Amino acid sequence: MAIDMRRVWRTAKAGAISRLTLQQEALSELANDEVHVDVKAVGLNFADIFALTGLYSAIPEGSFIPGLEYSGIVTRVGSACKIFKPGDRIMAVSRFGGYADQIHSKEDYLVALPTAWSFAQGAAYLTQTLTAWYALNDLGALKPNHDVLVQSAAGGVGLQAMKLVQALGANPIGTVSSPHKVTFLNDLGFEAWQRESSFKKQLADNNKQFDLVLDAIGGEVQQASFNALKPMGRLVVFGAAEFTPGKNRPNYLKAAWQYLRRPKYDVMDMISDNRSVMAFNLIWLWDQVELMKKLLADMMAVDISPPHVGHEFTFEQVHDAIDCLRSGKTIGKVVLLIE
Repeated sequence: MAIDMRRVWRTAKAGAISRLTLQQEALSELANDEVHVDVKAVGLNFADIFALTGLYSAIPEGSFIPGLEYSGIVTRVGSACKIFKPGDRIMAVSRFGGYADQIHSKEDYLVALPTAWSFAQGAAYLTQTLTAWYALNDLGALKPNHDVLVQSAAGGVGLQAMKLVQALGANPIGTVSSPHKVTFLNDLGFEAWQRESSFKKQLADNNKQFDLVLDAIGGEVQQASFNALKPMGRLVVFGAAEFTPGKNRPNYLKAAWQYLRRPKYDVMDMISDNRSVMAFNLIWLWDQVELMKKLLADMMAVDISPPHVGHEFTFEQVHDAIDCLRSGKTIGKVVLLIE
């Protein structure tokens, strides 16, 4: 049998984005319980940047291929596969390994791509929407008419969260970093604020309190958000953008200073004020297959518009795409397209 050769973006080890290089390598033989996917689009996530720079707790040791989601066409299936067949258009999640033009995957991690969706939209949906869904539904206990604050609301996760909050009958308010992002969200029918230098003062001036806050920024913004919770309110944290590394590697001195100044929450105060803080990382779902499939089914039952792909790059432009993502200027999803 001929050996499949594929192109991948691989790093020798975590620590610096510059170590990520385009390589050609042999793909292992297809197992009976796997399908072969010709990848057409790859979704980028902030977790990729943190993994490449060594700031992500779940990174593999040694050499690895980043990437947590992709879309493409099934071209071959193992003898034990029952769900997909050659020619099926799919979107998928992966525990790393997504920056590749061919992938072998078990069927459990694949979902049929909606007929009207592009491959770019497929690569933009699963990871960010599941992050938003788990934060809102499972941890946030979202209820109709809840007032919900979504930080970074024009980004991949934030935009999906805004849609889900609205679809579930609650009231989303999004914060963003620039006026054009406010306009973008307003044009979609959402209320949005540009964050001011003192977010604490901004919240006080607007006299706003929230039942639920989704935060992936950290620092003073996160602390002010927690202080603006109503009794029984919940702060759900799924990232820490303030620790986003520089162009190539982390500034360890700056990161250490930010770490020491990070928000700290006293459980006794939380009991008295009846407010909660929760934090999560969905990478662990990879080993919780049945739970992951249930979460995906529940999430996909909520009718929202397809994800917004704001920035497209070719597969060869990985470093440009990463620079775009880490710039903080993106709207929607950053995606790699493969011819």
